[in-house]
Amino acid sequence: MTEIKTKPSNQKFEDFLNEFVPDEQKRNDSIELINIMKSIINEDPKIWGSSIIGFGNYFYKSKRSSQKGNWFYIGFSPRKSAISLYVNMGQETSLLKNLGKFKMGKSCIYIKKLSDINIPVLIEIMKENINFIKNNDKFEIIEDK
Repeated sequence: MTEIKTKPSNQKFEDFLNEFVPDEQKRNDSIELINIMKSIINEDPKIWGSSIIGFGNYFYKSKRSSQKGNWFYIGFSPRKSAISLYVNMGQETSLLKNLGKFKMGKSCIYIKKLSDINIPVLIEIMKENINFIKNNDKFEIIEDK
């Protein structure tokens, strides 16, 4: 069976930010995103893989393939070129038109800095994403940790 290789680590997010995010603006944006995401999901952040800060944890199994694994509900990665927001699992949402300046990937929203986007809209997108995951018929959530 196919399993996702990105898993939560024991690294502290403070250490990760100090080591991985040398840019002060990105570090400040990261701290603000941590506070926002923590307030939405009411869980402490975990470092997933080598560069993602994720919140929440669920174990799923795809209904259409052999893929299964643990994943986070919302998260982000403060990469060099942009902040990757893992807050949209590819679902259609009308909220994006009011988000601000961003680029869209398959399941990520890329922003240069937090001030480029509308934070209340981002919060609604995150809440919509969590609901989408919990009610998606493409996979079964086996355990919500």
